[in-house]
Amino acid sequence: MGNADTKLRFRKAVIQLTTKTQPVEATDDAFWDQFWADTSTTVQDVFTLVPAAEIRAVREESPSNLATLCYKAMERLVQAAASGCSSEKERRIVLNCTRLLTRILPYIFEDADWRGFFWSTVPGAGRAGEDGDDEDARPLAESLLLAIADLLFCPDFTVQTHKRSSPDTAEDIRSIDSCEYIWEAGVGFAHSPAPNYSHDLNRTELLKLLLTCFSEAMYLPPSSESKNLNPWVSFFCSTENRHALPLFTSLLNVVCAYDPVGYGIPYNHLLFADSREQLVDQAVQILIVTLEQEVGSNDSGFKMASVSQPAGPDNLFVNYLSRIHREEDLGFILKGLARLLNNPLVQTYLPRSTKKIQFHQELLILFWKFCDFNKKFLFFVLKSSDVLDILVPILFYLNDARADQSRVGLMHIAVFILLLLSGERNFGVRLNKPYTLRVPMDIPVFTGTHADLLIVIFHKIITGGHQRLQPLFDCLLTVIVNISPYLKSLSMVAANKLLHLLEAFSTPWFLFSSSQNHQLVFFLLEVFNNIIQYQFDGNSNLVYTIIRKRNVFHQLANLPSDMASIQKAQQQQQQKRRKKSGISRTNSTENESMAGSRPAVPAEPGTLKTSLEATPGIDKITEKSQVSVDGTLVARDPEVHISKSHRLSSVSSSAAAVLSWKAKLPLQTIMRLLQVLVPQVEKICIDKGLTDESEILKFLQHGTLVGLLPVPHPILIRKYQANTGTAMWFRTYMWGVIYLRNVDPPVWYDTDIRLFEIQRI
Repeated sequence: MGNADTKLRFRKAVIQLTTKTQPVEATDDAFWDQFWADTSTTVQDVFTLVPAAEIRAVREESPSNLATLCYKAMERLVQAAASGCSSEKERRIVLNCTRLLTRILPYIFEDADWRGFFWSTVPGAGRAGEDGDDEDARPLAESLLLAIADLLFCPDFTVQTHKRSSPDTAEDIRSIDSCEYIWEAGVGFAHSPAPNYSHDLNRTELLKLLLTCFSEAMYLPPSSESKNLNPWVSFFCSTENRHALPLFTSLLNVVCAYDPVGYGIPYNHLLFADSREQLVDQAVQILIVTLEQEVGSNDSGFKMASVSQPAGPDNLFVNYLSRIHREEDLGFILKGLARLLNNPLVQTYLPRSTKKIQFHQELLILFWKFCDFNKKFLFFVLKSSDVLDILVPILFYLNDARADQSRVGLMHIAVFILLLLSGERNFGVRLNKPYTLRVPMDIPVFTGTHADLLIVIFHKIITGGHQRLQPLFDCLLTVIVNISPYLKSLSMVAANKLLHLLEAFSTPWFLFSSSQNHQLVFFLLEVFNNIIQYQFDGNSNLVYTIIRKRNVFHQLANLPSDMASIQKAQQQQQQKRRKKSGISRTNSTENESMAGSRPAVPAEPGTLKTSLEATPGIDKITEKSQVSVDGTLVARDPEVHISKSHRLSSVSSSAAAVLSWKAKLPLQTIMRLLQVLVPQVEKICIDKGLTDESEILKFLQHGTLVGLLPVPHPILIRKYQANTGTAMWFRTYMWGVIYLRNVDPPVWYDTDIRLFEIQRI
């Protein structure tokens, strides 16, 4: 009954606030205390009892009352942070104020006239007894952020106390060293505190308020201004926050140490409540939002060791992340991220045996930021086969999401990560490890390496995905080009998939339907050339497939480039578009999927998704480098591009463009291979009466082209380059994920978001 009474009192206070036309004095504590002193409302109660329409009504009709409510709630948090909130009543007040501010802040941010409110000071409001000049007063935003940081290291509220507790001996919150109170063992901290359910829940509520403070970014339209840093994040991650290091470490360790399996015992999660999951959810979201940096500033933190910039980035979270270098710390982070990313795959072996985590998109963004801001981490990931523990779940997500329009953002981040990794030689080398895991995936059964798995899944995305994935084709093929010089032995299945892509991309109707489509053919020819020149010996499957499909190469060499042929191909293309767009889905080989797999399915009608910024073209996000076989840099290579700035609409200019790129088709190596090997294979077949593929393969395994091929071309690697376009894409994607994931309570639902659009499928 008591709970119903407090809800009623709280609701009455809200109604009083919305109906009062006169400003209520800040000193009228009896009125303001109704909102937090005597109530025991949950965060869900607060969202129900403070409706959006009433917050907006107070904002429009009695703005001074809304301002005072925000100020008074914040003031209570500041007081509690100063006193160490040692009593139960004070802790309840902190939680009530936290919930109320989480509810109200989005409505402050959605109104441009109010946005500056938290960056102003409130002269004299409620500061009775406090001396001092208003000139020195902190903006409300800064006071609020510092209070939240203090409260996150408050003994007996959010961390274990180190003293025998009595009101007289309570630890002075101002004097404690929060580095001794880090929440979990891991980077820079060896002691793992005993699990405490209520501490986890209190941390989670404070982090949700912190995330809501940072969410002002959602109410500003997309801008490619790299200076567009979030002022809330900039202050919170500055030297003004004395808890920056222990908080960064706490968040990181809580995420990387989390074990959703439940102490290694299957089905354990069905027996015990898991307060950690909610905390990990908020922690990973706070991490990805705080790890932001201007594009080009300090080269994304790579130059940490340079003498000219010893201080590193201003954002201390980015600074600390970029300095992590101990092997055991890097190993702890990599193992933690890999364990969590593999969680949905474990589901497939023993259904429901472990808790299925929902924050894999945030984990991918976090992994991306680690690789981007800490080069030591990137090299550590690639120095052993551990990178494959990241690769397999990424390929699983790509395959699973390929038909679902609501998961286009997930497809992009996964491909961007693979593009980043593929710029390093070690990634290609690691892919030669045999793939023995049997994760049920909706792909053909094959025996081969991790490179085969990657190619088979990329083929599936290109031929079996939806139209909105077409901008990713360039990126997918660039990854394959980057790894191709290091692939020792492709399986027959993967070789067939690559040839099938070349067949599909080199049909005249596809080549002439867009001025950029020929680029896909160039990428595939580069893949074949790299493998023939650098890995011929182990790749008899690919060589055999090239011989078998030699017509594709002859047709390319003889591609008509006269106006009549181009017009005819374009008409065919329009007819195809009327029937069904996309690449041919049929393939002559292997359509049987793995046992236990389920097909990729489109999103349920009505699924919410958030819009994304367009991603820059592959030429904007990569830089070409010439490397030697061992991966050392030989030279930067300025890319020679056929202009992509306008679509070639007139047939005559199309004909000129086709002639121009057709002359550059790198067919010499393949044509020479066919010229040497086709007569030999035909002769063997006639002499020995061979019809058996395996005998021909045996012959090709022992064949050699030494001295017969053109001089090997330099290996060209296209390395990912950050720019303002990708930075804006990441910001939009990240906040879209956070918006959709925070539905209980629905913090931002139905507010006037401007960074992206919310759409229903």
